[in-house]
Parts: sequence; C-alpha cells; structure tokens
Amino acid sequence: MILSAWSRVVLATLALVVVLLNLMGSPRPGGAQDDAGPPVYVLRITGPIDLGLAPYVDRVVAEAEAAGASAIVIVIDTPGGRLDAVIQMLATIIDTDVRTVALIDSSAFSAGALVAIASDEIYMTPGAVLGAATPVQGGTGETADEKTISAVRATFESAAEANGRDPLVAAAMVDTRVEIEGLVTAGELLTLTVSEALAFGYAEGVVDDLDALLVELGLDGNQLVATSPGFAEQLVRFLTNPLIAGLLLVGGFLLIVGDFFSGGLGIAAVGGLILLAVFFWGNLLAGLAGWEDVVLMLAGVALLAVELFVLPGFGVAGILGLLALGAGAFLAMIYRDGDFVTTDDLWRAGLTVGGAVVAAVVGLIVLINLVSRRGAPSRLVLSTRSGDGDVARTQSGRGWLGWFGADDRLETDRVERRTVEETSEISLLGSTGVAVSDLRPGGIVDIHGRRVDAVTSGEFLPAGEAIEVIGDDRYRRVVRKLP
Repeated sequence: MILSAWSRVVLATLALVVVLLNLMGSPRPGGAQDDAGPPVYVLRITGPIDLGLAPYVDRVVAEAEAAGASAIVIVIDTPGGRLDAVIQMLATIIDTDVRTVALIDSSAFSAGALVAIASDEIYMTPGAVLGAATPVQGGTGETADEKTISAVRATFESAAEANGRDPLVAAAMVDTRVEIEGLVTAGELLTLTVSEALAFGYAEGVVDDLDALLVELGLDGNQLVATSPGFAEQLVRFLTNPLIAGLLLVGGFLLIVGDFFSGGLGIAAVGGLILLAVFFWGNLLAGLAGWEDVVLMLAGVALLAVELFVLPGFGVAGILGLLALGAGAFLAMIYRDGDFVTTDDLWRAGLTVGGAVVAAVVGLIVLINLVSRRGAPSRLVLSTRSGDGDVARTQSGRGWLGWFGADDRLETDRVERRTVEETSEISLLGSTGVAVSDLRPGGIVDIHGRRVDAVTSGEFLPAGEAIEVIGDDRYRRVVRKLP
C-alpha cells in the first residue's frame, strides 16, 4: 500500500509524540546541593493504585540505581488498588539493591500494605494504619475467590520473609482465617495501628513527616530528588481506563472494518491502526500487553481483508477475524500471571472488548445506511484538452472517507467532457449495466458506456455483476443485482 501524504503526516506526528512522551517525567532535584552526598529519591504512592504507577516505580528505581542513590523513600497514603499493578511494583522494590524506606503517611491499605512490607524499613506517622489487604471484586466489593486469596497471601508472606518480618502477621492482613494471639482473632482482618506495628516488628519508628524521617535516617544533608508520575505515566493511566480503552477499540475497529467494507484502504484504515496501536502502547507500558496480542490482532485484520477482498460476503474468515481482534484486545488487558487475575479483571476486560465490538458493529450498520441513502462519495473530476479529444482524469472515490480514503492514484480514462454532465442531468431509473468495481456498497458501474458512481442498498456486489438502477435522485444512483 502506498501511503498518502495525509497518512505520512499522521504517522510522523505519532512518532514525534512517542519520542516526546519518553522524554517526559524526569525527576526534580531539591534540598541540599549535589556535593552533599548520594541523593535520596522520594517516590510517592498516593490515591488509588492503578496501572500508571507501575512504570512510574520502575522508572524512579532505575534512576536511583543509576545515580547511586543512598535511599529511596516511598511515601504511602492509599486505600489500595489494582492487584496486577502492585504485583509489578513489588518485584521492582524487592529486587533493587538501593535501600528502600516506606513512610506510611496516614494509611497503607490493601495493595499499599504490600508496597510497605516489600520495603526494607517501615516508618509511620502518628495515627497511621497498615493492613486490610484481602482482595475483593471491584464491581461488587465481595471477597475474591479462594485461589486469588491464596496467591495474595503467599505473596504477602514472601515479601515479609524477605525483609525479616513475621509472615503470619502479613498473612493475617489477607486471610481472615489466620489467628494471632494478642493481635487478631479468626474471622477478623488485620489492620495494624502504630503501636501494634512497632510491637510486632512492622515499623522501625514513628516520625511526624518526611523531613523528620530524613533526620531519623541521617540523610537530611543529602540531596533530595522529589519525583512524581511523568506525562507518559499519566497517559498510561488515561489510556488503560476501561472507558478510554473501549473508545480506542471502537474507533480502531470501526475505521478499519468500515474502510475495508467500502472498498478503500487509505487514511481511514491507517487511522484505525493508529488507534489500536495507541491502545496496545498504553497496555504494553502498563505491563499487560505482549507482542503475541499484537500478532493476534494483526491476524484478525488480515482475515477480515481476506473475507472482504478475496472471499466477499461474511463467512468463516470474517468470523475468525473478528474473534482474533477481540481475543487480542482481551488478552492485552489481562496480567500475564494467571494467579493474580481476578474475576473482576476478567469482567472488566470482557465488558470493554464486548462493548467495543457491539458499538463498532452498530456504528458500521449506521454508516452503511447513511451511505446507501446519500450515495457513494463523489469523484474528483479534472478535465484537460489534448490533441485528440477531451480527457477526464478522476481520482477514485473508494473508501468511506471519500478521496481521503483513496489509494492516491489518478485513473485516466478517454471520455467525452459531456459524460459527467449528461449523467447528472438524465434519469437512469430502470437502466441496466455492469459493475465496474466492487460495490461495498459504493462503487462504479457502467451504464450504456458511461461510468457512473452508484451505491447498493447495503449488500455487496462484485465487479462484473449485472445491475439495474432502482433509484435515481440525480446526485445518487441506487442499484441492485439484475434479477
């Protein structure tokens, strides 16, 4: 396919945006001067934990390691959040050789508790709490299934053991069946107060704020590097939102299938591929999508192309194509470790993809109806005079975005100048002819030696099919297969 100038502009713009996004989100130095000692990086986890926080934590830890940081202080105040996001963060925090210190500033519930336990040291502000980490279904608030609870409990226990803490206390934060004498009874979910955390080894001390913590750690003279989620990481949060992800899928499906259906393969299809690429890019940075998902969706696009161009109609290839598209999008929204995929995650991905497919099909039906009522896109006609007669050069109107969806070729036909004028003035109702191009539903037909733009009522007619004009409003001709 030869890309149009518009396509090249769109692709170049997308590439520039990706480059700029990767340059965003650099840390902001603060505090003491560079010569005061190895820097201290401050990483903040506040509010609900979502998929955008995982790449943020990865970036900050990598920067701290590269800078030879003396410590990474993780300020935590969160009600919890997505399990798949915190599992990715957990590995990053535990695996780093840089000293990690969690400061629980108010609350570290659920996923936030796991981040704290994964840190080398834990400090709390007065009145802070830590725990209540049993996984629940986001839509209903009900406790997750036994498999998920078991996997999360084991993860909490492993993180506690890695830092020399009692794993039973961590288990009690997840599983209500765990009983610890003097701390929690069976049937209760453990949440530690400051005094309980100190007594059971889940806090090294109590400080009023970040500045007091740095003094306590003896790092108040070091350079302080404050960080926050960069633009790219904020964009990941935005793109992985189920509503936005669904809209990207709807737009991508609709543009690609719509352009194929109308016989075009230009800027509309390219735009659809770009929307799907943005969808995958967001989920890839969030640690969900893999290249196998991209391959699956590309296979779906290829199968749809086969169905529409090689085997016109709607059969096995078309159905398999839609299934491949949907399956690729679904898998791109699911965390790769099945032990931490909750029923809520499956429902979220399924509803997003299912809603996108339904919306795309409805949108396509609406577009077909509009095209069949208003007629196929008109062709751009340029007439020139040559030595042996008039020559009309027409730019193909294939594609439901008109000439923007064309394949950028000029088709030259030797015709008389009056051809276009007369076909617009003379009613062709009842005339018969033959389809010059595939009608999907718009295309070109030949009537009495004249090439005319026409449209069917929505059905597909292949090139070479005998047709009859059943409607003529001068600005559009509706045709059907000749009985």
